[in-house]
Amino acid sequence: MLKFYDSEFSSRLLIGTALYPSPAVMQQAIRAAGSDIVTVSVRRETSGGKTGDAFWSLIRELGVTVLPNTAGCKSVREAVTTAKLARELFGTARIKLEVVADDETLQPDVVGLVEAAAILIKDGFEVFPYCTEDLGVAQRLVDAGCRVVMPWASPIGSARGIINRPALELLRARLPDIALVVDAGLGAPSHAAEALELGFDAVLLNTAVAKAADPVAMAKAFRLAVEAGRAGFEAGLMGPRDFASPSTPVVGTPFWHAVS
Repeated sequence: MLKFYDSEFSSRLLIGTALYPSPAVMQQAIRAAGSDIVTVSVRRETSGGKTGDAFWSLIRELGVTVLPNTAGCKSVREAVTTAKLARELFGTARIKLEVVADDETLQPDVVGLVEAAAILIKDGFEVFPYCTEDLGVAQRLVDAGCRVVMPWASPIGSARGIINRPALELLRARLPDIALVVDAGLGAPSHAAEALELGFDAVLLNTAVAKAADPVAMAKAFRLAVEAGRAGFEAGLMGPRDFASPSTPVVGTPFWHAVS
């Protein structure tokens, strides 16, 4: 089972709720993904009016856990205020914390992120911080009280997959007791499988499913990839080698020589 703070979940695939061609397709895709947790933009909900009410009704029908996020926030103050609004709006202390440093790359402001995380942890929040793959940043988030850390694979929506595998491997090795979720940049089911094979606890994605030609089929593909990746990790993956190793032993086998 997957454990975030004191709650357990069966699915290791977290999924977003934005960019789908229609609300009905969003619902179908989330069901196909088998996800227990969906992320929801606080700004979308607070500005949606009747549309927001209809969207929230669709989410409730799915019976999933909502993880509000502070997407679009550019300062510590804005992120903290948005998180508190989310707690009132959704009735949950869970928050996916985002503090944006750059509008083009959407790279996290890691300094502001650590500061905001510390404030929210002290206020009783369960913080899911979205960060880069930097070990120092992750360690500071843990020191602030985060029991979940969510490093990116690559920039949001880039579909490039894992671009700094050694850094993610280091994170997993140095933070063995922290729930690690690869968040952002996953574009193909194989990317998700790779993250789970590395020992990460889960992945979070949105664009790769929502913008696919068939979002429902893609959601199912990601679900299967996550399950396969985790199964491979638990089974114990064979390490890479620099030399060949025959699958059929040659020691003790007869050799036939032609006689002239």
